This record gives sequence, structure tokens and C-alpha cells, in this order.
Amino acid sequence: MAKTSTGILLIILGLIVLALPLAGLIAVSWLTGFALALLGIGLLIFGYGDTKESTALGVIEIILGIIAIIFGIGFIVSPALFAFVAGFLIYLAGIFLVIVGLIAIFAAAGARWNGVVTLIIGLIYLILGYFVSDPFYLGVLIGLWLLIVGIMNVLQKED
Repeated sequence: MAKTSTGILLIILGLIVLALPLAGLIAVSWLTGFALALLGIGLLIFGYGDTKESTALGVIEIILGIIAIIFGIGFIVSPALFAFVAGFLIYLAGIFLVIVGLIAIFAAAGARWNGVVTLIIGLIYLILGYFVSDPFYLGVLIGLWLLIVGIMNVLQKED
């Protein structure tokens, strides 16, 4: 019963986000920004405590905490920054997959098909990274994801 009700809730949220993709993106951006800000605060606190044991570890945690707080506040203030960072990371992953796919195609005789599949997935990532950097399309993709996960939860058998 819990999976079905969760699935129905996700379907409803997915339809709402598909109807209002920018509102859904703003909500996801705010939630992510809030979580990143809390992560940054925790890293600052624990980084300060860890400087007594390991100065290098403490400094790294403090630097990561500051970066997380900056991105968290940025995501809360500007959902477009969230869309840009998401698109950039997907695009970067696509570039890595294309490179690995090309290396596998030309380097190893037995792994050519693995390289072709990796190359195709990398090209799909590059295309998705281009679309995801637009806040409207990112909102639509978030809505589709909620809808698909909701349908999967409804169709999944209860344990």
C-alpha cells in the first residue's frame, strides 16, 4: 500500500511539474540549495574540529564547506545557476564517455562494441547536457522523471 500511495503522489507531482516546469525547477533548486548549505555548514563545523587531528584534512573540509555554502546560496537565489551546473556536469560526463568510447573502439580489439555503446551514451549525455542547461527543459525532465518513477511504484508488486 505504501508504494502505491507513494507512486500516486509522485504521479501527481510529476503532472504538476510538467504543467509548471519552471515552478518545479525552482522547488528542486531551493531544496538542493538548502541541502548544500546545510552540508557546507556541517563541513565547516567538522573541518574546524578535524584541524586539531589533521590540519590538511580540516582545511580541505573547510574549503569544501565554503564551496558548498556558496553553491547552496546560489541555487536558492538563482535556479538558472542550478540548471547551468546540472547541464555542465552532464555535458562533462558526456565528454568523458565519448573519450572513453573512442579509446575503447581504437585501442582494444575485444571491447569495440563496449566502446560503441559508451560512445553512443556519451553523445546522448552531450545532447541532454545541452537541453538541461535550459531551465524550462530541466523542469520538464524533472517532471518526466517524477511521472516515470511514480508509474513504476504503482506497477511494482508490494512486498
